[in-house]
Parts: sequence; C-alpha cells; structure tokens
Amino acid sequence: MRSISIHFIFLRSLITAAALCALSGISHAVTSAAVATPSALAPLDAACPALLNQKFKSLQGQPQNLCQYAGRVVVVVNTASYCGFTEQYKGLQTIYDKYKDKGFVVIGFPANDFGKQEPGSNTEVADFCERTYKVKFPMIEKTSVVAGQANPMFEGLFKATAQRPQWNFHKYLIGRDGKSVQSFGSRVSPESPEFVGEIEKLLAAK
Repeated sequence: MRSISIHFIFLRSLITAAALCALSGISHAVTSAAVATPSALAPLDAACPALLNQKFKSLQGQPQNLCQYAGRVVVVVNTASYCGFTEQYKGLQTIYDKYKDKGFVVIGFPANDFGKQEPGSNTEVADFCERTYKVKFPMIEKTSVVAGQANPMFEGLFKATAQRPQWNFHKYLIGRDGKSVQSFGSRVSPESPEFVGEIEKLLAAK
C-alpha cells in the first residue's frame, strides 16, 4: 500500500507540473499578445503624411507629434525675436485666430541661424513670444533650418520645394494632404492678400 501511495503522489506531482507548464505557455502567449497589441497603432502613424510624421519638443519641453496636425492646412515658419520681420508674429497670430477653427495651424520654429537674432534660451523665447505678441500657436524648441544642420521638418520642406529659408520668417504653406507645399519668402506678410488667398484656397479644398 505504501508503494502505491508513493506512486500516486509521484503521478500527481507530474500532472501538476504539466498543468503548470501548460498554464505558463498560455500566460506567455497572452503576454506576447499584449506586447504585440501596440503595433495595432502603427496604421495611425502610417496614415500620417511623411512630412508631418515628425516629433519635437515645444518651447516648454512638452513632446509634440506633428501627426496631430494631419488633415489641416499648416504654416511652418522659422522665427526670431530680434529681427526686422519679428512684427510678423502679430500677423501670424491674427491668421491663426481667424482660421484655426476651420482646420488651420501655424507652427513656429525659432532659429538663431540668421544674424544671430534668436540668441536666448527656450524659456526666454517663450516669455518673449507670450509677453510681446501674445503668441498662442504652437512653438517648437530652438532649432536650425540651414543646409547641413536643418531639422527633419525643414529638410523635408526643402525637398518638397527646392527652397531653403534665406532669412528669418520664411513661410511654408502645407495643404491638407500633407504633401503639397508652397514656399513664401520673409518679405511676404502673413496678412498679405497673396498669402491669405492661398490659405483660403487650401482650406476650401477637400
């Protein structure tokens, strides 16, 4: 009887071990599925136009995924605080306020590339924009926009238009498709009939 009991205990141990292995395998499969789940989000990024499929930080250091602006008409502009064109902040804010509810956004990229006219820190730039021009449109942390140093967004804009900024406040106008891009030099005012007319055309396009 003692021998039978020992065999029974041994068999029960084997069965328990096998069951645990099976459960472990199931658990592993569930864990693997859970890990793989985020890949289901990939199509969202894949649907984002390549030009906007960029990640930066704001002047305040917050992550900014430009895919959030897919489907909008976008103005991208390199800015500076001590430039003859700095007053254009006012016009940029005006058109942003006027059209933002229609699917429009302005994104500013402060850069110290031209005339060393943006020498301050991100905090100083943010303070200047808020205090002087009440800027509410998105502003990205300081960057560079010139050949050999340009961030990926401006490199993509160059490839799309064959034009690089030659000075501060060069403006690129991107259509809702995230692919069609127009380039406007620093002397083109944000509120000029030429610029506003193109914005309205793109906003009207479906």
